[in-house]
Amino acid sequence: MTTTGPNSRSRPAEARTIEMAGLTKRYGGTVAVDSLSFSVHPRRVTGFLGPNGAGKTTTLRMLLDLAAPTSGTATIGGVRYRDLPDPLKTVGAMLDECGAHRGRTGRDHLRIQCTAAGLPVCRADEALELVGLTRAGRRRYEEYSLGMRQRLNLAQAMLGDPGVLILDEPANGLDPEGIAWMRELLRNFAAEGRTVLVSSHLIAEVEQIADDLVIISQGKLVAQGPTGRIVDGLRHESRVRVRVSRPVELEAALTSAGATVTGGPSDGDGVLLVAGLDPSAVASLAASHGGEMSELAEERPDLEQAFLHLTDGKAAIR
Repeated sequence: MTTTGPNSRSRPAEARTIEMAGLTKRYGGTVAVDSLSFSVHPRRVTGFLGPNGAGKTTTLRMLLDLAAPTSGTATIGGVRYRDLPDPLKTVGAMLDECGAHRGRTGRDHLRIQCTAAGLPVCRADEALELVGLTRAGRRRYEEYSLGMRQRLNLAQAMLGDPGVLILDEPANGLDPEGIAWMRELLRNFAAEGRTVLVSSHLIAEVEQIADDLVIISQGKLVAQGPTGRIVDGLRHESRVRVRVSRPVELEAALTSAGATVTGGPSDGDGVLLVAGLDPSAVASLAASHGGEMSELAEERPDLEQAFLHLTDGKAAIR
């Protein structure tokens, strides 16, 4: 089965755009989602990140009409999920377990879902092939590992060949090979013109797959945009790691040049961490004042550092 279907090719891009506008959800006196606004576009994999309790799952549930917003809107192609004429052919969602009966085979579960949705039952076998469960499809659900259940869950989301995929922790339970498989699959979906929104706590994995990021904390948007730009927004916090035989002399020279230096002789290994100077400037001073230099490397922030920085309320990148 190819990932492309007639539905994904024929719908215009605007019909696959997710829009959150002033989305708010209150539970009594608790604000779970607070005036959240962002867009998710086709041909991109968008990572949806936030600490536990940030409001990610609540946001996705409102998008899928599983929870009613207190105010604001969540739409797909400008239409609320409940008003979509063919929701399963427009949106594939993976939020909870697929709901298969433990004694039923994966194939039979998908065939029942096809019948209920008015889809041809052959889609069950096609979806099983897509997620690599063709042989396991004849095994009972109770025999499935967590990773196999995740694959079946994705197969169910793909039954209608949707143009929009909304996935909550899709790599949960997958081994490294399965995670790599999932990464390639989602990239292919996006390349076909689909919209892919992935909520995950696996920050390193999101950094490898996401073209764009939406980061929330305490129900509020703290960052959105291309992944590289969000990480680059913290480039001013890059540091140079240098190891020399005379760290005391080099630390004094670096400080005189306006750098901020941590580490040093008290650490006992001659390593200095330097902020405020580029590697070439540090290397020049080390050659003059540091004696023998055995290490010089620039440490740049990665997505995990950017995420921790942003969700701690220290910055907002729009």
